[in-house]
Amino acid sequence: RRLWTVLWTVLLHPWETVTTAAMQKYPNPMNPSVVGVDVLDRHIDSSGKLHSHRLLSTEWGIPAIVKSLIGTCRTKTYVQEHSVVDPLKKTMELKSSNISFTNLVSVDERLVYKPHPHEPDKTVLTQEAIISVKGVSLSSYLEGLMANTISSNANKGREALEWVINRLNAEIEEFTASARGTMRNSMAAAAFVEK
Repeated sequence: RRLWTVLWTVLLHPWETVTTAAMQKYPNPMNPSVVGVDVLDRHIDSSGKLHSHRLLSTEWGIPAIVKSLIGTCRTKTYVQEHSVVDPLKKTMELKSSNISFTNLVSVDERLVYKPHPHEPDKTVLTQEAIISVKGVSLSSYLEGLMANTISSNANKGREALEWVINRLNAEIEEFTASARGTMRNSMAAAAFVEK
């Protein structure tokens, strides 16, 4: 059995800002279930695309009934994530899939970030997920539970992007203010030396 979930949203920031934030999204207070991010590989290919392969460690709040159905009390799971950023076409495609419990459930997600076709200061995010529950009684219940979780996490993900963007903007403002202060001090010192 497979269940598709497709979400489409417009983010009120330019593509460059959104993709920068997406690469720095974890950790964040909106998605506390992601407890670790390891970069396994990152390189730029001959056409200038940035490829990243990351491993995400997550702590799922699995309901007791689901734990009993799948016969585990383990809640730490791992997700592999591959992303490709194309700065010329201004696209970022991110694919992720679970590598834990694949004999029971597979969740394959695909996110695509592109500039809004009519408003270049905005970004369109398309998010797709395929959920497949295998060989477990109440599979439709589990698929529905997973779909609800993905939808909820998508909302949290957008909130997390906003949080990261605000944090990055604050860091830029702090750096700029610090640089201005350093420049003023240098100019004052130079004027003092000239006297």
